[in-house]
Amino acid sequence: MAIPEFGQFLLYLSFALVAYGTFASLISAMSRRMDMTVSAERAIQSTFLLIGVAFLLLEYLFLTDRFDVYYVAKASSRDLHTGYKLTAIWSSMEGSLLLWSLVVAVYSYFAVRKMSGSRGPMSSYAMSVLGATQLFFLGVVLFMENPFLLISDVENVPVGFKPPDGQGMNPLLVHPAMAIHPPILYAGYVGFVVPFAYAIGALASKHVDAEWIQTTRRWTLIPWFLLGVGQLLGGKWAYVVLGWGGYWGWDPVENAALLPWLTATAYLHSVMIQEKKGMLKVWNMVLILLTYTLCLFGTFLTRSGVVSSVHTFAQSPIGPFFLGAVIVTASVGSLLLYLRYGMLKSETHYDSPVSREGGFLLNNLLFLGAMFAVLWGTMFPVISEAVTGSKITVGPPFFNTVMIPIGLVLMLLTGVGPLLAWRKTSMRSLKRHFTMPTVVSLITVGICAAFGMRDAYATISFALCAFVTVSIFAEYHRGAVARGKSSDEPYLLALWTLFGRNKRRYGGYIVHFGFVLMFIGFTGNAFNQQTEVALRKGESFELGGYKLTYEGYDQTQNPLTVVIETQLGVYTGQKRLGTLFPEQHVYYKRQDQQRTTEVAIRSNLREDLYILYEGMNDQDQAFFTAYVNPLVMWVWIGCWVMTFGMIVVIWPDKKRPIRRRSVGLRETRGREAVA
Repeated sequence: MAIPEFGQFLLYLSFALVAYGTFASLISAMSRRMDMTVSAERAIQSTFLLIGVAFLLLEYLFLTDRFDVYYVAKASSRDLHTGYKLTAIWSSMEGSLLLWSLVVAVYSYFAVRKMSGSRGPMSSYAMSVLGATQLFFLGVVLFMENPFLLISDVENVPVGFKPPDGQGMNPLLVHPAMAIHPPILYAGYVGFVVPFAYAIGALASKHVDAEWIQTTRRWTLIPWFLLGVGQLLGGKWAYVVLGWGGYWGWDPVENAALLPWLTATAYLHSVMIQEKKGMLKVWNMVLILLTYTLCLFGTFLTRSGVVSSVHTFAQSPIGPFFLGAVIVTASVGSLLLYLRYGMLKSETHYDSPVSREGGFLLNNLLFLGAMFAVLWGTMFPVISEAVTGSKITVGPPFFNTVMIPIGLVLMLLTGVGPLLAWRKTSMRSLKRHFTMPTVVSLITVGICAAFGMRDAYATISFALCAFVTVSIFAEYHRGAVARGKSSDEPYLLALWTLFGRNKRRYGGYIVHFGFVLMFIGFTGNAFNQQTEVALRKGESFELGGYKLTYEGYDQTQNPLTVVIETQLGVYTGQKRLGTLFPEQHVYYKRQDQQRTTEVAIRSNLREDLYILYEGMNDQDQAFFTAYVNPLVMWVWIGCWVMTFGMIVVIWPDKKRPIRRRSVGLRETRGREAVA
């Protein structure tokens, strides 16, 4: 059997096994048969190996230039670097959906392995949701976007036809950030299926106590983090490849990934209220159901052709199927929530708005408000075209007008929330905890004014960043001092012990500090400068305190591209800082002769000098677009700090003996119960 046929065979076998596992888990949930539960677990877990092998086979086809396979011919070429041949597998629709199926299989394997330690109706229903999700994606891969089809299966050519070379990978995707951006983003999108499955399992089995919340918290943290990092990697790619001078443009596909991240962030905060006070049970269930529904909706947007974006895949007939998945997911979740609504009553009541519960509730309302604003702005062109027949585009001004005030209030709550007490915060506590952060934030406002800053939002943002930073470090200090007094530990040892004993809380503060640093970077957008110039050799222009002189260009050729490299000398006053080399690449082997840009960036903690070479006319004038973007580096630094904080939060505690239990299941052999 040839490799393409064997790859298809593995996928068909996976489809059959996961179909069996899905129905077997439903039967075990309703009949409480242990043998069916174990059988379903094995069936669903086995797909991890089968899909993994199929994925590796497709990688092999790319590495060996098997252009008789339609997908390989479409997405790769002989001259493509080996590293990018490995990543070209997810550069187009077919391979990306196979990767999606593989990620679902990975999550399902580990989730089912975890479920086997506490078997019961809830875990069986959850397992059936995981199986149904895998079944859907495998079905789309096999019957609509099969990456193992030969060219002769797709086009009117003889069997065995193999073109001498492939079309090649989209040049815009030939970048390190895009090599890892899709897998990380998919891991974020797909990962929310596990908490969603547990939520459906809890509702279906009527086990809506705190168990499902405690089980899914870490399962939510991981995809939330990966989805956020995936978006930042996409922003980094846009910044250095697309050449429009920014890292976030409120593009529809960027927004599609932001939507579930916003609701998941709300969930991760509100779930603490349910754990601590037994409140917001319905709200938390709604948030986790909504989060996964938005993940599917985002997938529908990127793969249906409904919205136009540089990030979207080509228009495909799979769009209606994903829309159907969104409708089914939302309908099933809503129906179960309606049927179990009476079982989700809060155990305590809301006491005071000046409390930690009040802070978290306002936090949730703002995140949901942001989500609806982004959703409305993203879908408005589609809605306007459907209603009026003409598409009305909503651009960055709308999003900035709405989101900047929301973001500022959320930043304030990042500092205020952890300082508030549960139930009600006394005036004495407010004075003790808020005096120093408030004083520092007011000093920050004075410093901004002294340096001539007149942008109100930017001034408020810097002041709030100072407020939150002082609040965070004050919390560390108070905790270390209290620990030192109670245990006679030195200050640094007490601080270290705090992290070990409460990684969730103090690691969370590190994540918050990472967002503060990112917010500083975002605020720099208020001071961006831009200019467009046409220069002959030896001519100069000035921008943001820099003087740039065009010193000429070189043209070279490699197996893939013609490279036009320009040279710009960079000066401040009479001091030469160095040379920037903005480039343009012409992919001369492609029929469309596609051109891409290689942006030249001089980056430091203060600002980025960002130069884009646009082309040259017949008079030897070179055209450049130049930007000075303040504080951009703090966005990337904040991402690394956030990553470190997440590692602290999810780092496992010391192992304790695990008591394996089975709930509500009976072992059977066939239909007979075994005593």
